[in-house]
Amino acid sequence: MKSVFGLTTYMGGAITFQETPIHELPPEEIIHEGIGYVPQNENVFAGLSVRENLEMGAYILDDVPEDQIRAVYDRFPILEERAAQKAGSLSGGQQQMLAMGRALMLDPDLLMLDEPSAGLAPDLVDEMFDRIDRINDDGTSVLMVEQNAKEALRRCDRGYVLVNGQNSYMDDGDALLDDEEVRREFLGG
Repeated sequence: MKSVFGLTTYMGGAITFQETPIHELPPEEIIHEGIGYVPQNENVFAGLSVRENLEMGAYILDDVPEDQIRAVYDRFPILEERAAQKAGSLSGGQQQMLAMGRALMLDPDLLMLDEPSAGLAPDLVDEMFDRIDRINDDGTSVLMVEQNAKEALRRCDRGYVLVNGQNSYMDDGDALLDDEEVRREFLGG
């Protein structure tokens, strides 16, 4: 994820998005290509309010798009209730929603999520996946790295299993869930 978003040193190969090479672009230019990124950790500005975090998601624009803030609040109503609250005081699930909301402020074509269920209480995991499904259903493609592989595969159109940095298995999610070797080696049976 960090390599795709330009946050690590480019070491070779090519990364293209919608037929445009992006592997040599810095993150501040990659967002102009229609890609949003939500890192696994430290993904909110803790000292800023919820509203200020959302505004930061639109920092490349001359004006904060109020319609996008409204869209984020409609998608994550708890964020509107907490608009003035410092992001660092939110629960882990609320911070994850805020980080996704901030990445959605520019209405990206692709939203990259790094371990969106990490650290969430078990009862919040399904809700988070449901929200991700709705983002995808609304027309935003989602690229996700996820520790909860079974749930991610149940919901994905296409899955990849990496072994030593190489794509070892590629198929639709249901096929990977049904693959005996994938289940035995990577999904706990």
